[in-house]
Amino acid sequence: MSNDDAAGRAKQKRSSRNRTGGGSAKARRKAARLAAVQALYQIDLNQIEPTGIAVESVIGEFINHRLGEEIDGAKFVSADPQLFADIVRGAAHRRAEVDGMLTSALEPRYALDRLELLMRAILRAGAYELFVHNDTHPRILISEYVDVAHAFFAAREPGMVNGVLDHVARALRPDELAQPDPSRDSSSDR
Repeated sequence: MSNDDAAGRAKQKRSSRNRTGGGSAKARRKAARLAAVQALYQIDLNQIEPTGIAVESVIGEFINHRLGEEIDGAKFVSADPQLFADIVRGAAHRRAEVDGMLTSALEPRYALDRLELLMRAILRAGAYELFVHNDTHPRILISEYVDVAHAFFAAREPGMVNGVLDHVARALRPDELAQPDPSRDSSSDR
């Protein structure tokens, strides 16, 4: 093996580590949820058809150029790329089902199509996860998306996210909500 080959492999290994590492598994999941909301927002903003190659293009763009990169001199925790891609792909491809759940959870005066794009992205990602990620307690998922809402909103929007996702969780997973809140258990890392 030449020195050039060894140097190239070392550089590739460092690049891969920078993009996939850093932070605890919990922090990488939080970062994946935040990035997924941003990707879903981009899909809506650019009026990308929620199925097909365009969604995969957005996922690829985020994974290759945004997740775990340095922004304005600050290095951010790298997102879990599998969770990120699952949320974006699932929420986009199953948009009709997710939107149906959200519509039934929203008060009639708040039609889903009249909500701000970012609010819709947060609710879609959260509802999708409540629908398919049965390995994570619904209270944890709700809390995660309330935190995402706090990253973008300072007013009443985080409370709305909490209420809507709680309604979705009660419809989809009522037995789990009756169990103790695992987020209050300090040993929980989900």
